[in-house]
Amino acid sequence: MVRKREKWPKVGELVVGTVIKIFEQGAYVTLDEYEDKLAYVPAVEITRSWFRSIKEYLREGQKAVFKVMRVVPSRNQIDLSLKRVSERERKEKMYLWKRAQRAEKLLELAAKKLGKTLDDAYKEAGWPMEDYFGEIYAGFEEAALRGEKVLLECGLKPEWAKVITELAKTHIEIPKVKLSGIVTLTCLSSRGIVAIKEALTKVEEYLKSHKDIEWRVYTVGAPRYRIEIVTSNPKEGEKILKEAANIAIKTIKKHNGFGNFVREEK
Repeated sequence: MVRKREKWPKVGELVVGTVIKIFEQGAYVTLDEYEDKLAYVPAVEITRSWFRSIKEYLREGQKAVFKVMRVVPSRNQIDLSLKRVSERERKEKMYLWKRAQRAEKLLELAAKKLGKTLDDAYKEAGWPMEDYFGEIYAGFEEAALRGEKVLLECGLKPEWAKVITELAKTHIEIPKVKLSGIVTLTCLSSRGIVAIKEALTKVEEYLKSHKDIEWRVYTVGAPRYRIEIVTSNPKEGEKILKEAANIAIKTIKKHNGFGNFVREEK
């Protein structure tokens, strides 16, 4: 069960619920993120289409994404809607919920290593990571990518930062992306070939200084040259790609040549 800091959901919030009982006039659902609090989905909020039975759209034991329509804590009342959740919202919520599940499992492992409880893990690591990165799992991804320092920056104590980073590097595989662009280099002087070679050599020297990326620089037909970068940090990769192209263009201009750069689609 994934947990939230708040005790009650907010009106308009998307929640993941498990259907536990279906009636002719509606269905009862327990909220997975809110300590299995009981909620109700009236039949009129199941679908916008005509239907014979709610069971055409929901079944007992099914997990689904609902939108919160009413919350009355004093009466323990939570009303939900299924029909007001778009397909895009459903996919996005399920994606985030699964990430939250993975984050909780990793927090639990971290707590065991430190002799702490899961509640301790949320309080001392999970919630600070959520505040800083937007979600807990994003904190684990950053730790896998950048190491302990990023967790220390968000306020975690060294013992938590160390254990979480170890778990992140063991259990999280950061997907890599390929970024590329075409730099066009032209120099009409007698030393034009030498100038272009110098420009590309400086690009390669710059890329070699970044140990956490893979790269290639090659011709696609003079005067056009492709710069490719494979990285697990797209944001940083974009900066590196742009700077590599700038180095090539600045170098060719020193030899009275000219150049330009066009970013290729991902």
